[in-house]
Amino acid sequence: MKILIINGPNMQLLGKREPEIYGNSTLAELETELKFYASKIKVDLVFFQSNHEGDIVDKIGACNDTYTGIVINPAAYTHTSLAIHDAIKGCGVKTIEVHLSNIHSRESIRHTSLTAPACIGQITGFGINSYKLAIDALTRI
Repeated sequence: MKILIINGPNMQLLGKREPEIYGNSTLAELETELKFYASKIKVDLVFFQSNHEGDIVDKIGACNDTYTGIVINPAAYTHTSLAIHDAIKGCGVKTIEVHLSNIHSRESIRHTSLTAPACIGQITGFGINSYKLAIDALTRI
């Protein structure tokens, strides 16, 4: 099983940006922990991060025969991107949206996800465990 992990804009700032919300781990540390976790359950992970909506759309559009599943943290694009929504719907790969923080307990602008309806599920508010839960879910579907 091969899963693509996509992280959207500003995720490269993890560990520096609002640690009270996102924690102290950097993106590299998050990736290292997820690789270790996935190796124990024999899942290959590929990581992709971009601040550019079109790059994310292109990556999703090119993955139909390459990946068993996608775990995506669209970050701010969660609330604005019909393009990412459409790419997820069109790619034919089961996708789960994740967030480190609970977007539903934050500012009201963050309560609506345009991308989640294109996904098979959404996991939010469990820090890095949101990603682990999504990986587990994809292995069981």
